[in-house]
Formats: sequence, structure tokens, C-alpha cells
Amino acid sequence: MKKRTALPLLLAGLLVAGGSQAADPYAKFKELFKPLPAIAPIPADNPQTEAKVELGKMLYFDARLSGDGTIACATCHNPALGFTDRIPRAIGHGAARGPRNSPTTLNAAFLTSQFWDGRAPTLEAQALGPLQANIEHNITLDKAIAVLKGFPEYQKRFAEVFGGKDPVTPDNLAKAIAAFERTLITPNSPFDRYLAGDESAISTQQKKGMKSFVEKGCVGCHNGPNFTDGNFYAIKVPGSTDEGRYTVTKKESDKHAFRTQTLRNVALTYPYFNNGSVWKLDEAVKIMGKEMLKTDLSKDEVDDLVAFLHGLTGEMPKFTIPALP
Repeated sequence: MKKRTALPLLLAGLLVAGGSQAADPYAKFKELFKPLPAIAPIPADNPQTEAKVELGKMLYFDARLSGDGTIACATCHNPALGFTDRIPRAIGHGAARGPRNSPTTLNAAFLTSQFWDGRAPTLEAQALGPLQANIEHNITLDKAIAVLKGFPEYQKRFAEVFGGKDPVTPDNLAKAIAAFERTLITPNSPFDRYLAGDESAISTQQKKGMKSFVEKGCVGCHNGPNFTDGNFYAIKVPGSTDEGRYTVTKKESDKHAFRTQTLRNVALTYPYFNNGSVWKLDEAVKIMGKEMLKTDLSKDEVDDLVAFLHGLTGEMPKFTIPALP
């Protein structure tokens, strides 16, 4: 777990900078941010192809990859709900309630680790975990592969994408799903357009929120194009006893620590925190101010920050729900 202290010296230097930026009171804050790329990084061992993405999309929406045939990736990561399920904690096999809130798969391709506790380093490593979890899909990999091999259309598509004598494998299943998830990018938010030079893309209130976001220290953890540093921090979340990152590392310092969540599309991905205990964005902002920044934010500061965060809602990926074999 990282301990959060003061803002880096770079930020402090920018905050006291003046000179040519005096005409624009927000210019020095704007410089701290970068727009979200329109294309995710692609790993060398899983090159992107249209056929692979299409196969991955089919697998993402196929509920037959579950023990009772009712749970798909899209069940908890629903495109209509910001690629979440908008309930406090995920419901999986047999109506079992999971221990954590379903994180969005939007822009997950930019994360340095997956899951709240960071136990998977890549989208490929992440893809197979929920399938095997008894409170999620509740299906063994052998059974999942048998299901896929039962459909000639799937066998044909796996062969076309991956080749080889036996292309329907867990590894290729994971690669296909990951390939689709790398297309779930939301560029061109109002804030991105502002960074690109369109001063009218966000309101004055949102610019004030950006200023507070920097001055109050939010940017210390929520930085980079995806608004997350990828590190793990412990905060007091209402009603949560989850040990977080500790379940992975067994380090005392990681107890109750969770990965910094992206703030991209945060207005769509409620409820908030690892247990989904907070439904309103303004309440989540207040809690983060108090628990992480050790400050009681004023109503105006909260309102400005919430307005700024709404400006991080990007363009949703466009695709057609697939017809399954």
C-alpha cells in the first residue's frame, strides 16, 4: 500500500507559476492533464484483429459460459449501465451476492492491474477468473471449453482467429475477450475536448472544479489519462470490512487497501466504493475529501468537483450486440 503525502514538487511548482499564463487562470492546472488515447495499448502476444474482437464480443455476451447458463460477462458489466451492473455488490451464480462492487470495463485496457485488489496484471489474466469463481460464473475451464466446442460456429471462428490443431483453449478464450475489452474506450469527453483547445467544451464551474481537483490534492492519486495512478490505498468506506489488497499480498500494510479507481465516466458507474455503499457522487466526493485528503470540503467545492467529474464522461464505444451460435 502506498502512503499518500503532499503533492509532488512538480505540482507545487506549477501552482506558483505565473508569467505568460496570467491571462488564463486555469492554464497551469490544465497542463497537469492528458487526454485519453482513442486506442488502447496492444500487447505483443495478443495482436488485435477484427475477427478476434468479434469473437471476444460474442464470448463477452454468452451466458452459456456459466454453470447454470444465466451469467455472462455483460451481466455484471452491462453496456447500458456504464459497463457495470449498478447494484452495490455483484450477483452471480444461484443469486449469490459477491463481496465487491462490479468495476466498469470501460477503459480497463489502460489499467496496470485488474480487479479492486489488483490480483490480475492484464486483461487476459483477468478474463478467466470470474468464469471459475463459484459466486460468479461458476464453471470450470474444462466445462467452458466443452461448451464452446459444442458449437461449430465457435470452432470455426477460433480456428480462423488463432489457427492450430486445437484452437479452442482457455488461453485463446482469454485473449479473445481481452481483445474485445480493449475496444471499450471512451475518448473525446468534454474535458478531453477542452484539453485539445476547445475552451467552451466545459463550463466555468467545471474549470473551477478542475482547479479544486488539483489544489485539494485529488490529482495526487487520480492522475494520468485514465485518472488513476494504479496504486493501492486504504480508506474508511462506510460498512466495509473487506481486507482488500491484503488478500493478495498478505502484507499488513495492504489491509483494506484498494486500487485507485479511474474517474473516467464516474458519473455513470455508481454506486461507489468497493462495497457499493454510496449512491451519490457528491457524497463519494465528500467521503474522499475527509478520509483521503483529511479535509472537509465546502458545498461549493463539492459542487464544482462533481461538475468537473461529469465532464469526464466520454463517447461510448459503438458496437452491435452479437448474434450467438
